[in-house]
Amino acid sequence: MDDQMFDHTTFISPFTWRYGSRAMRQVWSQEYQRALWRQVWVALAAAQAEVGLVTAQQLADVQAHSRDVDLVRARAIEAEIHHDLMAELRTFAEQCPVGGGILHLGATSADIQDNADALRLRKALELVLDTLRDLLFRLADLVDTWADTVCMGFTHIQPAEPVTVGYRLAQYMQDLLADWGELVRVRDVIRGKGIKGAVGTMASYAELLRETTWTPAALEARVMAELDLGAFPVTTQIYPRKQDWLVLNALAGVAASLHKMTFDIRLLQSPPFGEWAEPFREKQVGSSAMPFKRNPVQAEKIGSLARWVAGLPRVAWDNAALSLLERTLDDSANRRAVFPVAFLAVDEIVHAALRLLENLQIDREAVARNVALYGTFAAVERLLMALGKVGADRQVMHERLREHSMRAWQQVRAGGANPLPDMLSADEEIMRYVPAKEVRALLDVGSYVGDAPERAQALAVQVREVVR
Repeated sequence: MDDQMFDHTTFISPFTWRYGSRAMRQVWSQEYQRALWRQVWVALAAAQAEVGLVTAQQLADVQAHSRDVDLVRARAIEAEIHHDLMAELRTFAEQCPVGGGILHLGATSADIQDNADALRLRKALELVLDTLRDLLFRLADLVDTWADTVCMGFTHIQPAEPVTVGYRLAQYMQDLLADWGELVRVRDVIRGKGIKGAVGTMASYAELLRETTWTPAALEARVMAELDLGAFPVTTQIYPRKQDWLVLNALAGVAASLHKMTFDIRLLQSPPFGEWAEPFREKQVGSSAMPFKRNPVQAEKIGSLARWVAGLPRVAWDNAALSLLERTLDDSANRRAVFPVAFLAVDEIVHAALRLLENLQIDREAVARNVALYGTFAAVERLLMALGKVGADRQVMHERLREHSMRAWQQVRAGGANPLPDMLSADEEIMRYVPAKEVRALLDVGSYVGDAPERAQALAVQVREVVR
């Protein structure tokens, strides 16, 4: 085992220092993991003390040293025995001259590790939820601010019909509200293995308790109550790895929602749209070659990390599906990496999205300019419905409006003003049914957004109620 201290002269993960918050990195640190292992050992010793298998002096000794994690000593032992949990156990036992000998009594490694992993998953999910709550509140505020601001909607990345800025923001908020619900659901059902021994039968604990009035189930219940953690009723040597897959799927859902949102921001920041932009600091450099560039680097980073997270549930799927019989160890190595990088990537994604939205720039003039340029095309549908209501042949009028629209598009693409209002209000066949003045009024799309503002604001109210 290499016992060197790591710095920037050798490879370290970007998640060690570049991506993720200090709080999330602490949760996935070796020190925190080992502190949780010790917490489980102490909980087991406390329960066994109630049974009479451990003395009060032995319990007091291990409790007194439960926080004395010594990574240097543990790594030295691991270099000899090649088992990290056993190395930590021996380190802990060395520190406890009175109680060290009773640690891990009846247990197998997964009794300790899988309960600690469950505690760590729950803590990490809570950190993600804390930041996601702030992000949803920010979106709700933006929805209220921009609920009535009409902008062009785009389908197939082509101008379609108008929506409002707030309604568009509400789409992202709705996706993230669904993610919130899934993260809460997964967090609330996180369970540990319990204490069930080498293959999940509790045989070792039954043997320990043979001369007592305690059952293995009662002992397990006492340990898990101390840990404030539920236990799976049935396990093998490990808790079902299906749980890991559910957690990573929930994280991937957050990544998908924010990939969608920031991809849209990247589109809207490009000059042909020019409506939205992520914040750009005074000294920020957009390109090493082109000094004028204002690249959407935060949105692109979010998209890049989201792609990474999207692939991680497959690792957990394989771990769940390929765990043969009562246990194979081929999940162990990848679980050391997959959880930290998944949580740190999502942590970075959500924090970056929050920073982006806190200073999101929306250009009202650009929004209005695009509505003026393309909005008339969208209002053609409105005119078509008005014509149909007064008796015009819908199919004939659809073709007539299409021909006018295609000719108008040619002028717009050539850089001219949109001539469609003049063309349609001068068409004698159209004016047989609708007067020219009414044609022009129908082509004003400022109010052609249905009840989108009200529904967006209603969702913002729901968000504040759900995530408070």
